[in-house]
Amino acid sequence: MSKTRDEAVAVLTAPGAMFELGGLVLDDVPWRVFKNAPGSMRDVLALTGMHGSKEFVVYDDERLTFDEHLKLVCGLAQHLRDRYNIAKSDRVAISARNYPEWIVAFWATVALGAVAVPLNAWWTGPELEYGIADSGAKVIVVDGERWDRLRDRFADLGVRGAIVSRYKGELPEGVERWEELRDTLDTSAPMPDLEILPEDYATILYTSGTTGAPKGALATHRNHCTNIMNTMFMGVLGLEMAGAPVAPPANQPASLQVFPFFHIGGLTGMYVAAAFGSKLVLMYKWDVARAIELMAQERITSTSLVPMLLRQVLESPLLDTVDNEALAGIASGGAPVPPDLIRRMQDRFESRVSPANGYGLTETTSAIVINAGGEYFDHPQSIGRPVLGADIRIVAEHGHDCAPGEVGELWIRGPNIVKGYWNKPEATAAAFTDGWFHSGDLGHWDDDGFLYVVDRLKDVVIRGGENVYSAEVEAVLFEHPAIADVAIVGLPHAVYGEEVAAVVELKPGSAVSAAELQEFVAGRLARFKVPSRIVFRDEPLPRTATGKVLKRDLRNELLGGATA
Repeated sequence: MSKTRDEAVAVLTAPGAMFELGGLVLDDVPWRVFKNAPGSMRDVLALTGMHGSKEFVVYDDERLTFDEHLKLVCGLAQHLRDRYNIAKSDRVAISARNYPEWIVAFWATVALGAVAVPLNAWWTGPELEYGIADSGAKVIVVDGERWDRLRDRFADLGVRGAIVSRYKGELPEGVERWEELRDTLDTSAPMPDLEILPEDYATILYTSGTTGAPKGALATHRNHCTNIMNTMFMGVLGLEMAGAPVAPPANQPASLQVFPFFHIGGLTGMYVAAAFGSKLVLMYKWDVARAIELMAQERITSTSLVPMLLRQVLESPLLDTVDNEALAGIASGGAPVPPDLIRRMQDRFESRVSPANGYGLTETTSAIVINAGGEYFDHPQSIGRPVLGADIRIVAEHGHDCAPGEVGELWIRGPNIVKGYWNKPEATAAAFTDGWFHSGDLGHWDDDGFLYVVDRLKDVVIRGGENVYSAEVEAVLFEHPAIADVAIVGLPHAVYGEEVAAVVELKPGSAVSAAELQEFVAGRLARFKVPSRIVFRDEPLPRTATGKVLKRDLRNELLGGATA
């Protein structure tokens, strides 16, 4: 017998049920937490042992079972402790493509009670150096591409050592080659024996700052374990509402991992797969034909794609090769999802494949609001409803809570919310009020309890799911001797959602081309941050009386056809 959403939630969260919630007060902030959640990510790792010989990680011809993965993790954890003296709360930085060894390094770090620091693999050498120095990482684990960016400065990084994978060149003393180390690890080593509390720190994930330097969002084990429980709950909720039996799937689920692990969305996909016993299929680089080939070959049951990639999949004739009986869910996020994509999914799969959209930030430990299944088809422009345990306020400029339909800023509180920013007390104080995180996004409720995001307060461009903070790019352009003033704005883009545009005022008598400015930025920042459009302006940038650039006016001018 089918149930309403409220009826299903009541059953699943009842006293004694798997998703029962309990009250907890920490730092004078009241939370509603899962009573049956794992106590730490180390506990989650221990539970993966029950999946035994099932395949866990697939990358081209490389395959790891859950047993093999767990043995490698325990061996590497012992090695990090014995050789590098990595202990609880020490930081280990990881920067690489989505390779199997990234996963092993992450779990080995958190199993020791140390803090994993995933660094953006698209960062330049100086950006990687900043992340290593700011986090105080004791060891770095990188692939060959990242090593090439760091090797000339390795002696100055202040780390105890490095582990480098997939690199054919010579390595200096103090740097280990992963392929050689892997074969010598003690795979009979036990799980590290230590107590890790839910409030202990687990990760530092960097999010670009509106004032330039990236900020490290400091997440606890409780943050990540809550995220796992909420993901599990959403899967069970659909079954409970449909009146279907809630039981483990007959066949092993399999997910295609597209989001990079250094993003909270990618990290979530990785550790949720581990917790659920799913096969995790990795791609070296996005290619729609290869993605669909893997979906068919590995019988993928779910994947998560930014909207521009989802559109490519839906428009590909190769999608006919995918077994609709296997594919059960496609989630999208990282950028606003155009409603037409949801209609296309519904038409293409005749509602057999469940869509999902999540709203979240690094600071909320992935999705804090979820829209899924039939509700998504009915409310395709909504981001959905808050996850269990999360409280959301829509706050007006003067501090009062908004009525349905009234637009204000989303403030969020709950056991998903990070503790603050690593070594940045001022930024933490500015973003958090009595446990409430100020999202910087503007939205409103409807009368049925669905949330909608309508605009952003933060000065950020979302390009293909990547956040590009204007101040960071502006700071680099201001270093160019020809520039008198500059502003970065986001413009609509058919593929990436938004593109980065720079409006530039040159100093009198100066001359520089758009290509030269793009090359200047590319030498200092990751490629996705480089403006794809540069507009030269003869008159001063429009500003408020307090000197703030009127970026909305600039955006409207550009959309009206200013010359690039």
